Amino acid sequence: MKFAIPRERDDTRVALVPEVAGKVKALGLDILIEQGAGASAYYTDEDYASVATVTSRQEVLQQADILLSINPLPDEELKQLKKGAIVISEFRPFFDKEVTDKLRKMELRGVSMDMIPRTTLAQAMDVLSSMASIAGYKAVLEAARHLPRYFPMMITAAGSLRPAKVLVLGAGVAGLQAIATARRLGAMVEASDTRLAAKEEVESLGAKFVMVEGARDDSGAGGYAVEQSEEFLQRQRAEVQARAAKSDVIITTAQVRGRKAPLLLPKETVEQMRRGSVIIDLAASTGGNCELTQDNKVVEHNGIIIVGNSNLAGLMPQDASVLYSNNVLNFLKTFIKDGQLNVDMGNEIIRGAFFTEEAPAEGQG
Repeated sequence: MKFAIPRERDDTRVALVPEVAGKVKALGLDILIEQGAGASAYYTDEDYASVATVTSRQEVLQQADILLSINPLPDEELKQLKKGAIVISEFRPFFDKEVTDKLRKMELRGVSMDMIPRTTLAQAMDVLSSMASIAGYKAVLEAARHLPRYFPMMITAAGSLRPAKVLVLGAGVAGLQAIATARRLGAMVEASDTRLAAKEEVESLGAKFVMVEGARDDSGAGGYAVEQSEEFLQRQRAEVQARAAKSDVIITTAQVRGRKAPLLLPKETVEQMRRGSVIIDLAASTGGNCELTQDNKVVEHNGIIIVGNSNLAGLMPQDASVLYSNNVLNFLKTFIKDGQLNVDMGNEIIRGAFFTEEAPAEGQG
């Protein structure tokens, strides 16, 4: 069975690194990888030579029984795949409502890594958490790069400089990593989240938790945030506005699965911030938490620098590729053994990821 990896377009990561490719091969799969697929992540074709066949993109597409890419291929390339091929990518079917029917019409079996349930059992396969952790870390470094001030308190012969004040909105995986990184750099950190359960985690990292009363419970959301009422969002924005004026850096990470990102930083809040301050918006690709965010752009408004980037993991392509590859390997182990497929739709993880497959009838599987 041919397991094929094309080179990513407009992304520096590679979906399978050489050291993990050997473990995938041990599952009984023959690996094909496009020439130069690992180049942007600093892996050469020679690095893959002992575990994979390095070939052209056309061969990768035409021979694949299972094709793996981080970002979905364009339709014209999907049409070149074998009928019945399994296509693993991040299709985001909660956002792209047409992708399920599209793949079914092409007679392809769609697997979306972002649909793997965010449960304890599936932690080792959770690409969203892996990439979010890198994004949270990198968000702080990007903020430090743009900020015209120190992060730590500095006492020098020329005078003392206060530490930067960082406000993190959303204390999920990305937010917690951002808090930890900002604290390591010496900043004073506050964080807000709709989940009261996040309070202990935030405080354990040395940050102050900003509580806003009245959030909807998210215990049944499978690890994702839930959409909040407009009344709650108004209270949250008021609380954020009071703190934003005192913040040097704001990092926003709030996203709701299948919905536009909630607006947490309206224009008037941004305009109250000190000139030279920085906003890093990790929700840029789903509309942004800041009203002035432009996806994949750095803009300046009234002296405030706003960075819209939902793929900060791409700025650390080597480690991001390693983590992504390990997530994929652990997922493959759930339905491949000795080179044979065993797609058990009764398995919660497989049922979530194989989004073009029909779920078993109640009481079956």
